[in-house]
Amino acid sequence: MLKSFLHRHLIEAGCDEVGRGCLAGPVFAAAVILPKNFLCQELNDSKQLSEKKRLKLRPIIEKEAIAWGLGIVSAAEIDEINILNASFLAMHRAIDQLKICPEHLLIDGNRFSIYKNIPHTCIIKGDAKFLSIAAASILAKTYRDAYMQSIHCDFEAYNWLSNKGYPTKKHRNAIEIYGITHHHRKTFRLLAQEKP
Repeated sequence: MLKSFLHRHLIEAGCDEVGRGCLAGPVFAAAVILPKNFLCQELNDSKQLSEKKRLKLRPIIEKEAIAWGLGIVSAAEIDEINILNASFLAMHRAIDQLKICPEHLLIDGNRFSIYKNIPHTCIIKGDAKFLSIAAASILAKTYRDAYMQSIHCDFEAYNWLSNKGYPTKKHRNAIEIYGITHHHRKTFRLLAQEKP
């Protein structure tokens, strides 16, 4: 069972991002403040759940959360500031959307850029340890997947409906044949034979 909080007496927001390893599309992040008594046995790291289960959990999270927000950083911005900083910026933008200011942030991963002097704790594999981070991972994942599916029809050769912008063989083959789109991250190794 995932933990409900790190500090019982503080308003905590769990934060996670999705899409760092993609060749195309934005990075999405979410921030979620859950009630201290929130319970949901099905809630887990989004990577451990099926797409069907994630979509089932998303409206539950949105309804039960005290506050939640999304942050998006475009491919062009990623190229400009690099993927690590883009991940931090996406989380900052997600926190900006919260209708309640958190007193502490639970960050999935081992690095973070401080946000408005709010204390934070980085937790490796935090999305499999804390409910609020797991909830954030599900929101970020489902909204990013929906975005990639929405742009797929204009760029069907890249198969974003299936790969969501990740570096599959079919995706890289399409880049080799058709070149890149404005959704691609130009600073990434887009072809397997390219030097990083």
